[in-house]
Amino acid sequence: MEDRNQIALFKGKKIRKTLFNKEWWFSVVDVCGALTESPDSGAYWRKLKQRLNEEGSEIVTICHGLKLESSDGKKYETDCATPEGLFRIIQSIPSPKAEPFKRWLAKVGYERMQEIENPELATKRTKLLYKLKGYPEDWIEKRMRGIAIREELTDEWQKRGAQNERDYEILTAEISKATFGITPAEYKKMKGLKKENLRDHMGDFELILTMLGERTTTEIHRTKDSKGVPRLKDDARVGGQIAGTARKQIERKTRRSIVSKDNFLKNKNVKKLK
Repeated sequence: MEDRNQIALFKGKKIRKTLFNKEWWFSVVDVCGALTESPDSGAYWRKLKQRLNEEGSEIVTICHGLKLESSDGKKYETDCATPEGLFRIIQSIPSPKAEPFKRWLAKVGYERMQEIENPELATKRTKLLYKLKGYPEDWIEKRMRGIAIREELTDEWQKRGAQNERDYEILTAEISKATFGITPAEYKKMKGLKKENLRDHMGDFELILTMLGERTTTEIHRTKDSKGVPRLKDDARVGGQIAGTARKQIERKTRRSIVSKDNFLKNKNVKKLK
């Protein structure tokens, strides 16, 4: 699925953040590490959380366990909070960096609010990043359309009972298996990718078929008014099968496989990804 995890920097300190329910959520452990001199920010947060619980504070209830990538490259569930929640947590952390951090956090939150009010800003920023990486205009247009279709689908999943990232991964894998015959994890391995976003390394047909499978799945959900992960999974399989049928027909006519090892890392000239 789309990788919504990113890294923000505060005075050289990495603060992991992830997009959840259209809002940025930040790693509380990373914030503790940025504000304190503690050699173990995880232990610092556990002690602080215990103290706040004992005091009857409701602050810890504003945290949400979300999966973020760790230093070993794997994703683990960690306490996260929105900018508003972090403002409250920071009040309990004695640090001379607290005020500068609040100003930094307000700026990050403000930029996100700008993007929510005017989605075109986020689109322009994303397009610029792809241009700077060397992607051609026609590929960027397909990628941007794919992002929009993906967001429409995940919004539908959330409304219909998908509760967490794991649910999204299961549903995404179902579409991918039916479309390409392999899961996203297997696809990344084939392309020699590790932390990179799979879709940023897809060619034209790969992107188009991904869009077809996801857009079809969205429409099936709405037509059947499906609710709950099991039924969403059935729809995802059907949506992927429709895209998979198109893939097989294209492969028969072109006499070559669409599922490819080619990726942007190995082919800096992205025009090869056709």
